[in-house]
Amino acid sequence: MTDFAGLLRTLSNHGVRFIVAGGAAATAHGSARLTIDVDVVYDRAPDNLERLIEALGQFSPYLRGAPPGLPFSWNAATLARGLNFTLTTSLGAIDLFGELTGGGTYAALVPGSIAIELYGVTCRCLSIDQLIAVKRAAGRPKDLDVIAELEAIKEESTNR
Repeated sequence: MTDFAGLLRTLSNHGVRFIVAGGAAATAHGSARLTIDVDVVYDRAPDNLERLIEALGQFSPYLRGAPPGLPFSWNAATLARGLNFTLTTSLGAIDLFGELTGGGTYAALVPGSIAIELYGVTCRCLSIDQLIAVKRAAGRPKDLDVIAELEAIKEESTNR
């Protein structure tokens, strides 16, 4: 079970610059679907990589789905050499995206993102339009129902 509040609070308390994406963002906009992980787009600036390393380091991050014992160093150099990381931690699953298909990097997404309170933490979240765009760009069959639901939520909020 993923501790959504714990992960978001940890990132926020360490000053990590991030935007909530994926299922958690859909839920924040009113989706009834459940998600098992926290997806975030993170700023890849060196100072933010250090904050991210410090924030999650205490929770034993490891590559989700990788065989036990596979060498994995949780440090800024690893993050700088990679882009997207699917991790398991003692707080649960978190996916770190340096870039989202159909949305781009943190810097590209932050102007259109919204400030929102999730689990008692104020953080950035993809707007409903951004979320629909990245879900559409991902092109996965499982996203089609989510897109339809998000478009209905958007339509309902526009008609208020």
